[in-house]
Amino acid sequence: MAHLRGPDGCPWDRVQDYDSVKGLLLEEAYEVIDAANARDFSALEEELGDLLFQVVFYSRLAEEENRFTIGDVVEGVYAKLVRRHPHVFGAKRARTPEEALASWLSVKEQEKDKEGKAANRADSILGGIAAALPATLEAYELGLRAAEVGFDWSRAEDVLDKVEEEVRELREELARASTGKGPKVEEEIGDLLFTVAQLARRAGTDPESALRRANAKFKARFEKPEAAAAGRGKSVRECSAVELDALWCEVKGREG
Repeated sequence: MAHLRGPDGCPWDRVQDYDSVKGLLLEEAYEVIDAANARDFSALEEELGDLLFQVVFYSRLAEEENRFTIGDVVEGVYAKLVRRHPHVFGAKRARTPEEALASWLSVKEQEKDKEGKAANRADSILGGIAAALPATLEAYELGLRAAEVGFDWSRAEDVLDKVEEEVRELREELARASTGKGPKVEEEIGDLLFTVAQLARRAGTDPESALRRANAKFKARFEKPEAAAAGRGKSVRECSAVELDALWCEVKGREG
């Protein structure tokens, strides 16, 4: 990396900075997720390497400014993992995942105390969530943190009841909107999406992955009617809504 950024290195790599490579970091992270979702382990190996390259790139940028090195990054995460797992590397043991999580959170609070960042009574447990997170993951994280202090539904079925309540409220706002009196439609859609994110969390998945899989399923399904239409000498743009619906139902029927 030092050579790539050096005088005899790559002209493109030499001109990059913290901002210009942010998009690449996000792209590589999502490609890792795609490979993991597909259980494509050859691709996963490659994408993890690409993601690691971005970590090395950022570390090199910092090293050039005498801030830290890739070695510091590795040593730091090693020390953190040991420090936050006293139930593994210390005398105390955690018997359940819940006990392990409680131990982890306790150590995090102790770290804040030592760093002079101890939360006062006015500080929110919802603070510190990355602003760049996709909204679905931010909703997931907000729900997760609230659940840590017991503010949560008892069962996934209870969240589903809340989803149905939000759908009813949205229907009411849409009905009002048809008469020009529905400024809260966007708010109600947001409430519905937030609650669906909590349903995903309580059901043991994350909403971003669930939605990505649904997107992929829709794409795969839609490509089949496209192919069927093309086989009849037509583009889907030339098909009527009735024809498209018939092709779509035909595809779903074959899938069972």
